[in-house]
Amino acid sequence: MEDKSFALYCSVQSQLDEVCDALKLDAGTKAYIRQPQKELTVSVPVKMDDGTTRVFTGFRIQHNNACGPYKGGIRFHPEETVNTVRCLATWMTLKCSVAGLPLGGGKGGIVCNPKEMSVGELERLSRSYIRQIWPLVGPDQDIPAPDVYTNPQIIAWMMDEYSAIKGYGNPGMITGKPIPVGGSAGRGDATSRGGVYTIIEAARHLKIDLKGAKVAIQGYGNAGSFAAILLSEEAGCTIVAVSDSKGGICNQNGLNAREVVAYKKKTGSVAGFPGSQPLSNAELLELGVDILLPAALEGVITMENASNIKATIIGELANGPTSAEANEALHQRGVLVIPDILCNAGGVSVSYFEWVQGLYHFWWNEAEVRTKLAEVMTNAFRSVLEMSLKHQVSLRKAAYMVAVSRVAEAMKLRGWV
Repeated sequence: MEDKSFALYCSVQSQLDEVCDALKLDAGTKAYIRQPQKELTVSVPVKMDDGTTRVFTGFRIQHNNACGPYKGGIRFHPEETVNTVRCLATWMTLKCSVAGLPLGGGKGGIVCNPKEMSVGELERLSRSYIRQIWPLVGPDQDIPAPDVYTNPQIIAWMMDEYSAIKGYGNPGMITGKPIPVGGSAGRGDATSRGGVYTIIEAARHLKIDLKGAKVAIQGYGNAGSFAAILLSEEAGCTIVAVSDSKGGICNQNGLNAREVVAYKKKTGSVAGFPGSQPLSNAELLELGVDILLPAALEGVITMENASNIKATIIGELANGPTSAEANEALHQRGVLVIPDILCNAGGVSVSYFEWVQGLYHFWWNEAEVRTKLAEVMTNAFRSVLEMSLKHQVSLRKAAYMVAVSRVAEAMKLRGWV
């Protein structure tokens, strides 16, 4: 796993190098932007239910704060590595920048298996982690958030621990909180809704009528299921296939997104949904659809299957689902890939709204949040599309160029380079 994550980190740095060269940035700017500014590794002691103490390894990586405080989630995962967190912190810098948010990029993680831990152990782990990293985080420094295997309850514990250390309530120090303790309306479906806004813009650009457009979604968790509901109910799309880790289902006449959600909650998987045909995750990617949404794992579209992809639009709701080589091959074929740092930026956009609301102790309703999100995502897509058309490059490279140029300008204005 370490070798694979190191290769991924090297790939991210290579992409940054390529974009810096395309933008003709100087060597100092290039060197500074390609690596994190700060890295913290901590030991996280936790009293387990059986009375023993286990010590977990945690990370907090702060990539770049030229545009504003570091921003990024905290992951609990048994195969977490420092290189994975470095990649994610870098992507957060780019994601915030391409969305036009006054934030930088950071990421955190703990090497653990939360599925094997009790609620009490998870609470003690969450609080212990904050006790180790609290001097480096806060509303003006670094604002964490939930990520893989963390949730609003875990975030609430972290906020409470930080507030106890500081001696006063501090809702602006972290985002992704439950609404009763300072969370934002509209956060639940923000990643999916933001992605849908970019798909609407992409369809408009390609002159595709979304009403009746066929959609396949790999990954029917939070992002994938919300995307299915929004695309079918608000855009009129037909969801023909979805999948999760245990299998996939297909119905060319359309699947009822909400009924599939209810079925998965009851059975633990979409597999076996009544009235559908089974198919594998690999088969789903190669279906003849208008829109393909990889919404789960990284690295699922590669040079091995890129030539078999039939979709016209690919929206990357997951982080890193398409390899750099496959992205270029798809671009050459005319497939419009909306890159992850743009397509799934809805989550961090509403996290930004939550941060602002926490600082001001003034909360917006869901309609206001959606209006603001639509503006952010639509403007971001149009900026990236303009860069793509101007330089005749893929949306991915264009998104990197928009993001890096903004960070580089901020670094120069601040006198760093």
